[in-house]
Amino acid sequence: MRKLLTPTTTWTESSIAKARTRGRMWKRKSKEAKMAAAMAGGKGKKKKWSKGKVREKVANKVLFEEELYERLKNEVPKMKLITPSALVERLKIGGSLARAAIKELEQEEMIKRLSYHSSQWVYTRATAVEG
Repeated sequence: MRKLLTPTTTWTESSIAKARTRGRMWKRKSKEAKMAAAMAGGKGKKKKWSKGKVREKVANKVLFEEELYERLKNEVPKMKLITPSALVERLKIGGSLARAAIKELEQEEMIKRLSYHSSQWVYTRATAVEG
């Protein structure tokens, strides 16, 4: 058995603090004392979970109106990078409408395909002289 406190030891403020942090100066609690402390304390309030960040619902268009169709014909062929997601962001249209618009612009040769994959289409503007 180790002797923790000896009568010959002189304790300073800092040595007492060190001993406390290392757990040397604390008496062990009996089972009854532990149970009483557990019953008395308890948890104050239940933790409230945050609702999380709520994104606002965007109402993207699902059909072209005449004004929006004109914007498509004017703006999109001037864009450097044309993807369905870029059209959704810029024109506030739905994804399926953006894909249909890209197909139409490609048929009219107003834009040029760079990469075509089922999950991401990448197009660019059609230049007058290709070299």
